[in-house]
Amino acid sequence: MRIETDHIKLDSFLKAINAVGSGGEAKLLIQEGMVKVNGEAEVRRGRKLYRGDRVELRGMSYVVE
Repeated sequence: MRIETDHIKLDSFLKAINAVGSGGEAKLLIQEGMVKVNGEAEVRRGRKLYRGDRVELRGMSYVVE
């Protein structure tokens, strides 16, 4: 997904790519350690993502562009 700013928060990114249906769903998945950023589990929903970061969820991989 292409972003227009220098960063995007992880929960907002998941909503923007339609990987989750709501912010609440994003929060739960992140807190449960089901989301990986650059290959490592991430539990902070406010984690800032920058261009080149890779997010993995449910067997899918997404790159911030």
